[in-house]
Amino acid sequence: MSDVEVVQNPFDAVPGASRGVAESAGARAVQARESAEVMALAMMAKRFPRNVIQACDKIRNAFTRQTLAEKAQYQYSRGGSDVVGPSIRAAEAMAQQWGNISSGWREISRYVGPDGVGVSEVEAFCVDYETTNREVIQFFVRHWRETKEGGYRLKGERDIYELCANQAARRKRACILAQIPGDVTEMAMEQASATLRAKADTSPEGIKRLLDTFAGEFGVTKEQIERRIQRRIEAIQPAQVVGLKRVYVSLRDEMSTVADWFEPAEVPPAANDAQGAGSGAGAAAPAASATDRAKAALRERAKPPAAPTPVPAVDGQDAAAATPAPAPARPMAPPQARRAFDADAFAQQMQHAADRGDGETLDALGEQLRDVLDEDLRATLTDMHVRLRAGLDQPQSQQLGTASAPQPRRRTAP
Repeated sequence: MSDVEVVQNPFDAVPGASRGVAESAGARAVQARESAEVMALAMMAKRFPRNVIQACDKIRNAFTRQTLAEKAQYQYSRGGSDVVGPSIRAAEAMAQQWGNISSGWREISRYVGPDGVGVSEVEAFCVDYETTNREVIQFFVRHWRETKEGGYRLKGERDIYELCANQAARRKRACILAQIPGDVTEMAMEQASATLRAKADTSPEGIKRLLDTFAGEFGVTKEQIERRIQRRIEAIQPAQVVGLKRVYVSLRDEMSTVADWFEPAEVPPAANDAQGAGSGAGAAAPAASATDRAKAALRERAKPPAAPTPVPAVDGQDAAAATPAPAPARPMAPPQARRAFDADAFAQQMQHAADRGDGETLDALGEQLRDVLDEDLRATLTDMHVRLRAGLDQPQSQQLGTASAPQPRRRTAP
């Protein structure tokens, strides 16, 4: 059977054989360099092995520094209990003093996911060249940043690198702690706690720095801290300062959130009212509902009319003429809207409206008679309203003719 001839790809500028030779040569060069580095580090570790006693002393002395001890431990709540452990900075400090260890992370590959968002395959590692023990954790980082509004896709290389570095730091710490013996880690944490207890700054300046740090980075107020320690901030104890610094490290390393440690800040009622009504002094109050407007109108109509103020009589004028006519007050409230219906006052108001010739008020009072529940009382008031309205509709001449003529006064002889 004859061999099939393969036609060259027109888009391939370099022949396939030449490209394969170039790629394999580059790959072999990289592999050779990495192998040489690993062999050199392993040979140096075998030639100069670590002294475990000296390494432990170096680790203990390192955690006597207050600046390192403050950042050495994180703390978070899980299952109703507090979990305390070494932070990323503590793991890096122990690896430096332990010796013959190499740790870090690298991006292996990158591709675009089905949803169009990039994904990086990252590897965190820690190698002990003296024991040839290697701890590796591989994971994937999606190029996406979550926000309260939903998140967005990362495009810049700097943003992608910072996201990968943040996610790789926890895996790197886990790899380092897997290489260092557990009792050495416990000794380092005990020394860090002892350093903080001995050098905890409870002075007013130290407390102010602590409050400013929590408020500036995480928005935690003084009242929230006082509720957590169950006392005023001026009476804080060194052990509580140590606990707050552990909480700070946990929040900084994103091991926990503010809601895990502190109660939400209380908003005063005045602030709630201002938020509801709008900002600024000229903000308008929220519009009342239809039910509120109806209730307000009903209460306004149920108010009794104001009594007329008597006016002192003038010489030559009788008291009836001196008393002014009542003002055209609003019509009385519907009888069913009030607890007690005063029929005499209602009849008096109709009479005053007829005396003034106010037909509109008299008609408004007549419409309210339909709401009187007592049938006899409604019939009596309706008959009175009809007579007053009929008298109001008569011509002026008929009203004057029907009125009784005034009697002349007799003059007595002197």
